[in-house]
Amino acid sequence: MSDPLSSKAGPRSIGAAFAALAERLGVILGRGVPATATAGPEGVGAEAAFTPFFPAMLDLLPDPLILIQGWERQDAGARRFIYANNAARDLLRIQRPQAALTTAIRAPEVLDAVDVALFDDTPSQADYVIRGVQDRFWRASALPLPQPLGAPRLALLTLRDETEIRRSERTRADFLANASHELRTPLASLTGFIETLRGHAREDPEARERFLGIMHIQAERMRGLIDDLMSLSRIELSEHIPPSGQADMVSVVIDVLDALGPLAKTRSVTFQTRLPSPGEAVAAADRGQIVQVIQNLVENAIKYTADGGSVMVEVIGDLATADAGTAVGDLPARFSILTPDRATGKRYVVVRVRDFGPGIDRNHLPRLTERFYRVEGQKVRDRPGTGLGLAIVKHILNRHRGGLIVESGLGVGTRFTAYVPKGEAAGA
Repeated sequence: MSDPLSSKAGPRSIGAAFAALAERLGVILGRGVPATATAGPEGVGAEAAFTPFFPAMLDLLPDPLILIQGWERQDAGARRFIYANNAARDLLRIQRPQAALTTAIRAPEVLDAVDVALFDDTPSQADYVIRGVQDRFWRASALPLPQPLGAPRLALLTLRDETEIRRSERTRADFLANASHELRTPLASLTGFIETLRGHAREDPEARERFLGIMHIQAERMRGLIDDLMSLSRIELSEHIPPSGQADMVSVVIDVLDALGPLAKTRSVTFQTRLPSPGEAVAAADRGQIVQVIQNLVENAIKYTADGGSVMVEVIGDLATADAGTAVGDLPARFSILTPDRATGKRYVVVRVRDFGPGIDRNHLPRLTERFYRVEGQKVRDRPGTGLGLAIVKHILNRHRGGLIVESGLGVGTRFTAYVPKGEAAGA
């Protein structure tokens, strides 16, 4: 049998194959590219015009595309790819222009879809997962192509990357499941105590006072969760709009430490600060949102500091991009959670919050800002929270075109570094 794209095929067979492929691909892309056309000004037909340029056109497509030929359904080894565009060669690490299809793809569901297109003349689709450090999810579509008389059957296999879609769907499902779980627990507690108070504890003043106190705590937990969910939603809605105001970071830190002073006092936790003079650390920022960032970081540090310990808060008023985005380096593990675009000449205001608590294993660092994510073994009763604080921090800093770094080590504590673009000094 003749191979329409082999090196031994004549120019007309190559042109005919690519012309047919062009027509089919035009349908896929919704552009209706014709396989034949009238002669051009030089008298050159469409077939000859497509022949030298069509492979180059396919190489420019972002989606992997493979042209496959096959003979008999029973002969699985006779399925060969006879063309792969640049995206397909990179994804599947294809080194040769033609080879058995199983040397590039071994997923049975994809091979079955190709067989349906080749031998049943019916379009078919399948999911294709490429395993790795980060799994990638693809949608494989196999489409039958016209079969020239006496030639092997042809099919076009395209792969569309659905990794981000799948991750978004999983994130949404996880978010709904976690939010429902976090709300269900205090709601069940409230319902149980209400039934108790309406029953045998109706005439027991001591039990009534104790139960009402617990109900108040659970109601506050629900309120905090709802407030954080609404806050996160508002931040995400305006995340694409950079702030237009300015905030003195020293003033923000002082206000936050004053507000959290009573919480620190109950644990005998002290604050150690390194602050420049007022007006030397002015950030281009929404003050209210920056207060949320610092408050979340300091409150977390207090929670994970042992009674009688200390929390360090440092503000640096003017650092270059490279210096602001560099970890201090005295803790064994570090991870850059958020990195802004590195614009030339941009300066940043930096805030560092360090605790000396149990620390975090390096495996957990990349996931700290996921909604409701808790480090295993650290979700305990005396450290309550909604699991949304660091997610809020990340989205606020992203809106400010800033960055976030975490450094930690088991038994030696954790440091968060947040940095945002520098604003104009108050007297400028």
